[in-house]
Amino acid sequence: MDASERLAAGRRTYELDRAHVFHSWSAQASLDPMVIAEAEGCYVTDDHSRRYLDFSSQLVNTNIGHQHPKVVEAIAAQAHRLCTIAPQYANDQRSLAAAKITERTPVGLDQVFFTNAGAEAIEHAVRMARLHTGRPKVLSAYRSYHGGTSTAINLTGDPRRWPNDQGTAGVVHFFGPFLYRTAFSATTEAEECARALEHLRQVITFEGPGTIAAIVLESIPGTAGIMVPPPGYLAGVRALCDEFGICYIADEVMCGFGRTGRWFGFEHGQVVPDLITFAKGVNSGYVPLGGVVLSAEIAATFADRPYPGGLTYSGHPLACAAAVATIDAMAEEGMIDHAADLGATVFGPELAAMAERQELIGEVRGVGCFWAIELVADRETKEPLAPYGGTSPAMNQLVAACKARGLLPFTNYHRVHVVPPLIITADEARTGLQILEDALAEVAASR
Repeated sequence: MDASERLAAGRRTYELDRAHVFHSWSAQASLDPMVIAEAEGCYVTDDHSRRYLDFSSQLVNTNIGHQHPKVVEAIAAQAHRLCTIAPQYANDQRSLAAAKITERTPVGLDQVFFTNAGAEAIEHAVRMARLHTGRPKVLSAYRSYHGGTSTAINLTGDPRRWPNDQGTAGVVHFFGPFLYRTAFSATTEAEECARALEHLRQVITFEGPGTIAAIVLESIPGTAGIMVPPPGYLAGVRALCDEFGICYIADEVMCGFGRTGRWFGFEHGQVVPDLITFAKGVNSGYVPLGGVVLSAEIAATFADRPYPGGLTYSGHPLACAAAVATIDAMAEEGMIDHAADLGATVFGPELAAMAERQELIGEVRGVGCFWAIELVADRETKEPLAPYGGTSPAMNQLVAACKARGLLPFTNYHRVHVVPPLIITADEARTGLQILEDALAEVAASR
């Protein structure tokens, strides 16, 4: 396809989109979506043949990059052999995907219930916990995101919950640790950890331990700000769950499958959850897939008692073939170690140096290929560069400046998240960081 043909196709795509596609999380009248024509590796190309370094991994899911040949070939081969089959039948790719996933989970978490996405994984993990314990309530943190379906959005702790809040969903929110904007007047990570755990204990106590089925916790919160828990926090949550007979659900939808430089984010806290939810990176979103990994104890609840839930596309052969190929590619190509190394040698030190130079940066934080830049209008007051739950002219200018320089950023409210594919090279990472710094300098100069 030459440039003129691509432009014509892009124009048609745009017209059809605006006429017929209803977009998520958006006021429809103001939308002006970019048309993506193709993608490869860490880059996407629009209909004007402009190439962008993808520092967003789309929605933090293309962990192995775009169009990985091994995964594309696996999907094509599976499509020629068996496109779909109902979930009551065993199929080889679902069996193999489950085995490869549980090879990487802690001992005792050996069974997988497959879903189509992360929100459904949360829905079913919560249902399993409630049925296992016979209790109605679920605790989750403010500054969290767990998905857009009914239970998942009520568990979410950011403003997207508000228009969907049912008030009777059996969800109670608490404050997790976040020293930069501490809710506990803490001055050190150790204080923040101890006070956050004491706060959680009090919430459990006053809600009634015997009414609480589960605590749902992103191992490292993603969309809400990539706040890496202080040492000891996840272990403290695990201890509280053990003390009160509460299920610990680790939400690994965004931080799992290599994003943090480990297979799973909870590994940084050296804990073992009761249920693990996953999606996104398990097959880099090439075909929709999510799931729940169950502990032996919870799985045993349904040994002789039917589990009241299911999905037409649970363990879809194309999605599972993509997962098998993705997990193999990650292992064979050393992507997990590469992500850890990039975090330690490139993103960590270079973002820290950038924060010293750029007055709009209040804090940088993260691990592996999972970083957030907290942008502020004033470093002393920590006033965000955009209001909580909204945006601002400065943030809009920043996004435009990044795109004009060939960088596709991930922004949320007053933050930029540095979340490229795990296959990005050190040189590409530094190029993206330089573009981002130049865009920040442009915004600062215009204020």
